[in-house]
Formats: sequence, structure tokens, C-alpha cells
Amino acid sequence: MKRRLIWTLVILILAAAGAASGFLLYIGSSLKPMPASKEAKRIVYPAGMSTTELSSLLEAEGLIRSGSVFTWYLKYKKQGARFQAGEYEMTPGLTPDQIIERLNQGQTVKEDTLKLTVPEGYTVRQIAEKLQSIGIGADAFLQAAQQFKGAQGSVAAQIPEQPAIRTRLEGYLFPDTYEWKKDVRPEEIVETMAGELDTKLAQFPDWQAALQKRGLTVHQLLTVASLIEREVALEEERPLVSSVIYNRLQKGMPLQIDATVQYLFDKPKERLLEKDLQLESPYNTYLHPGLPPGPIASPSLASIRAALYPVETKYLFYVTKKDGSKGHLFAETYEQHQKNIADSKKAATP
Repeated sequence: MKRRLIWTLVILILAAAGAASGFLLYIGSSLKPMPASKEAKRIVYPAGMSTTELSSLLEAEGLIRSGSVFTWYLKYKKQGARFQAGEYEMTPGLTPDQIIERLNQGQTVKEDTLKLTVPEGYTVRQIAEKLQSIGIGADAFLQAAQQFKGAQGSVAAQIPEQPAIRTRLEGYLFPDTYEWKKDVRPEEIVETMAGELDTKLAQFPDWQAALQKRGLTVHQLLTVASLIEREVALEEERPLVSSVIYNRLQKGMPLQIDATVQYLFDKPKERLLEKDLQLESPYNTYLHPGLPPGPIASPSLASIRAALYPVETKYLFYVTKKDGSKGHLFAETYEQHQKNIADSKKAATP
């Protein structure tokens, strides 16, 4: 009896060992990578999906051998809590640990996007032409800009209904670097750029109070900012040119800003002629006192800041230095201005 009992125990132990060995072989075999392949598989792992469902998906796509074993392996390794939702691209041949690492690190597929940098001082038409380089039709964009109505309370909603305004959203599309989905519509592009202006203005908590203090509308503010943008190259001169604009407006003097005449041409001229200054247009600040009907370009944040907070000066004139510095000479009187013009000519680079 004892001998039979001992043999029974031996047989049971051997059977258990064999079963354990077989189980381990099964687990090991199930955790081996699938045969390598160059064919990538797309896996969408949404937020809220359980690891059991994910394991079944990985098995169905041929990335692992057994979903149930992979689920057990995740529990054994205490993995899954840090998996990041998204769309993944994986190829058969990855080990379970490599799959786990990708899910933990969120190595998701980068969505195809369109990227565009809009330079400061661009007009709506120039923006439309630049959009063509990323496959957006210029005409479709211009039409979307013309028809756009800003949401209630937004800056774009405050554009006045004036027939004299040449391009409705001129000055309201903030110059910046943007990225959109590849199937973006022109209407979405316009909405994004116009919305960015609201975001940027919010950086000045008192901007509306500053407007009220000067008796300006936001449309007039952006008009002044656009004049500064097209006239000034040096950062430190923006508040000075801003002061000249406000000083001349206060005295009822015509602004006589070349950039407003340049705006009348599809492409800016290298040099304006006397006959150009006589072109009849409400935008021609040589012929008409006060501000033009609206902005002439998309102003930068620096120009908007200068329009909001000009320095206090008595300057009424400025002339571009001809020494290549891109700076200006400022004057309080016409006599000083004439002297600055003469000095600028003398210093002209050959």
C-alpha cells in the first residue's frame, strides 16, 4: 500500500510538473512576437477602452498571438494604467514589451496637417496667395473672409458696415504660425485667424479702457496699428510713430502716410511718384484727413501695443533715414522736418 501510494504521488507530481511545464511553454509561445512584416497596422485605442478589449484588437490585427495571454501578461507586469489613447501604427514582429512601451509613451500616428506662417504686415490678399502654396484656393479664402461674421462679443463682430472698406477682414486676421487638419475648409481658416486676434488682445487686460480713454473704436485701433506696422521696421520706433499719428489726428492734419497709398496697388511700388499721391481714394491720407476707412494690413502684437500705448511726444513729422538703418528722424516743426530730410539725404548710402 505504501509503495502504491508513493507511486501515485510521484505520478501526480510528474503530471503537475508536466502541466506546469506545458502551461509555461504555452505562455512563452503565446508571448513570442508574430512573424515580422513590413505591412503596418493601424490601431485606434480610444479613451475608456479596457485592456481586455485592446488585447483582442491587437490579436485581431495580427500583432500578438493571444489576446487572453497578453491581458494576463499586462496584469502580471502591472501595465495598462498609463496607456495613452490615440491612433497607433505598428508592424507585426514587435515584442509584447515593445507594444507596451509604445502605448505608455503615446507614440501615436502624427496626423497629416497643413502649416502656414503668416508674416506680420500681410494683407488679406497676400495671405490668400500664400495659402495657395499649401493647396487652399485663394478665391475660396477671399470669399470666406468677405462673408465671415464674428461671434457676438468678438473683435471681428465689431467691423463697421462701411462701403468704403476695401476688404472686410483686413487687419483682423492675426499674423502667426498656424496648423490645421489637411481637410480644413477656408471658413475654418478664417475663423481660427480672426479668433487668434481676440486671444492676443486679451494679453492687454486694460485694452478696452485704453480705447475709451482715447475715444477710439477697436476698428480705429487696428487701423492705427496697421499704419504703424507698414511704416516701422525698428521695434523701439513703433510708439514714436504712434505718437505722431495721434498728434496729427488731434490737430486735424492729414496723416500723409505713404503706406496708405501703397495699399491701393495690388503689389507695392518700389517708389511712389507724385501722381500716385493724387490717386483718389478714401485710403489716400495725402488727400483725406483722418484715418483711412480701415486697416491696411495685419498688425503685429507689437504694433497693436504701440497703438494702445503711444509715448507722449510733440512730434508731428518723421522721415526715413537713408543710411540703411531703416530708422527715422523725428521732428516737432516743419522747419526741423525739412532739416531732417536734408540730413537724411546727406547720409544716404551710395
